[in-house]
Amino acid sequence: MNDNVEKIDLNRVDWKSSREFFESLGEALNKLEDKDESYDFTWVGKRKSIIEAGAPINKILRPDVEASKDFDNTKNMLIVGDNLDALKLLQESYLGKIKIIYIDPPYNTGHDFVYHDNFTVKKADFNDDSTDSDGNVIVSEDKYAENSKANGRFHSDWLSMMYPRLKLARSLLCDDGIIFMSIDDNELNNLYKLGELVFGEDNFGGTAPRKTRGSATTKGDSEMQKINDYLVIFFKNKGCGKFTQKIIGQKKYPHSDERGQYYIVPLQDNGPHGTREARPNLWYPIYLLKDGGITYDEPLEYTEKILPAKHQNKEGCWMWSKKKFDTDKKDILIKNGKAWIKHYYVEEEDQNKYQKDKLWLEDYQNSKGTILVNSLFPEAKNIFSNPKPIELVKFCANRSANDNSIVLDFFSGSGTTGHAVMDLNAEDGGKRQYICVQLDEKTDEKSEARKAGYDTIDQITAERLRRAGEKIKSEHPEADIDTGFRVFRVDGSNDNENIRKPLNEIDQSDMFDMIDNVKKDRTPLDLLFGVIYTSALPFDLKLETRKIGENTVYMYGYLDENTGLIACFDDEIPEETIKEIAKLNPLTAAFKDSSFKNSAEKINLSEHFRIISPDTRVKVI
Repeated sequence: MNDNVEKIDLNRVDWKSSREFFESLGEALNKLEDKDESYDFTWVGKRKSIIEAGAPINKILRPDVEASKDFDNTKNMLIVGDNLDALKLLQESYLGKIKIIYIDPPYNTGHDFVYHDNFTVKKADFNDDSTDSDGNVIVSEDKYAENSKANGRFHSDWLSMMYPRLKLARSLLCDDGIIFMSIDDNELNNLYKLGELVFGEDNFGGTAPRKTRGSATTKGDSEMQKINDYLVIFFKNKGCGKFTQKIIGQKKYPHSDERGQYYIVPLQDNGPHGTREARPNLWYPIYLLKDGGITYDEPLEYTEKILPAKHQNKEGCWMWSKKKFDTDKKDILIKNGKAWIKHYYVEEEDQNKYQKDKLWLEDYQNSKGTILVNSLFPEAKNIFSNPKPIELVKFCANRSANDNSIVLDFFSGSGTTGHAVMDLNAEDGGKRQYICVQLDEKTDEKSEARKAGYDTIDQITAERLRRAGEKIKSEHPEADIDTGFRVFRVDGSNDNENIRKPLNEIDQSDMFDMIDNVKKDRTPLDLLFGVIYTSALPFDLKLETRKIGENTVYMYGYLDENTGLIACFDDEIPEETIKEIAKLNPLTAAFKDSSFKNSAEKINLSEHFRIISPDTRVKVI
């Protein structure tokens, strides 16, 4: 011990004041800790992605009638363009109206990131000079490279891409709406955290593993086989929404008798050991009696004798023993010389199956989706890589949506969701409608898709929806199914930007371009759906085109007085046409400014509607 160390006489310490000092110090440290440290999910670019979610855009959805199917009557939609823009353009018309959203976003494997949002962040914005919040190395002084695994913003870029889209998607969901998101290990944890941020921790519905393939190779002994991805589920409001039981439709329980609904399976054992030689105790004749009863003891009189069919070139056998036969022979059906087992619907048993479905999804492997798409495109093998099976989307719809819901998919790919909605409607007679959004991403120059003439992914989407609809119609000729779809393309607004030019930027050549306040390349339908957008009308109402005199008139969602929109965008509109439109008393009437030669004609327009149809909102664009 060092004798020079000052010793403290504990008997002289003022313990009361010291205790107060340490208590005060502890409180100060706690406050400091609470202020500077807290649990927070953040990433580089988060602030800008939050701003992006609410940033306005000057764009519209332009109709593409040629690429559509049954444009005038269908309620389904395919939107071509960046889904961030599309989601913003859907806000007014579909706010709180979407029941279910299914998305299959880029998994961020380093090869599939195609949404290049500009969330550039300078290095100075980092708290750490060497790594980002994901622990990845910063590779640029001023901004970060494209989204490869060498990029310091590898996960952050993906999160910045996803956040505004999920934020906008949430506002489209109705109060009891649900979103299902497919993802794999690359971003599973981040998607879960992002979902909590957008939808709230209390609205988490679960994560269901989905078997994607039968087997897979691994890179080494330190890695397990990856044969599944995940379905991450969030409710808009868990207090309003809930999972529903599997629909009991004709496809699963197609038969019924006095005991209820049932489906049938063969009594014969068709497995690898289903022979008399392997299981001699399971071979016996079944006799059909005159009164409809059955027995395995040969009676004096019977109408039919049924034996197991040959299996593997040998005598077959039954699945049931004689003891099982005696106990449950009431469940055996003799039909067409064969024995069948009736499986009746039992709520408890079906619920048990439903509980298993919610835990592990093993019947929805990617191979099913590939086989189905290949069957629709026989001219091009593997035209689309790893499409999801329609059964997966139908599973989601059956657990959450009613038969007239709107289903949204803003990472549409080959159009699996649209296909699934049509197929489900054919099965149960529902009136569900879909909204699919797909970026016009270029196909690879060497791909089968390009060889088959598809330059962009959205062309594959549209063609699949077209072919799938025709196939479903042929399989269900009696069903009333909407197999059409309206194609819209995200584009700039209809407004002529030259009109807004400052005076010092206008030259003589601009004067002719300023005669009309709409762009020269815009069609009457472009103008119509521009008005539909600004009027917050849905994009799925019936469209009818009429002639009033020499003028073409568009009647959108018009059923009777005080409904719908009636528009005329001809260059010249006489008073007689205006009066006839006013007599129909629509909710909204729309015209273009250049249709009227002067202010006096526009005043007359307003007067006609004031006198004939005072409740009509008149828009001049």
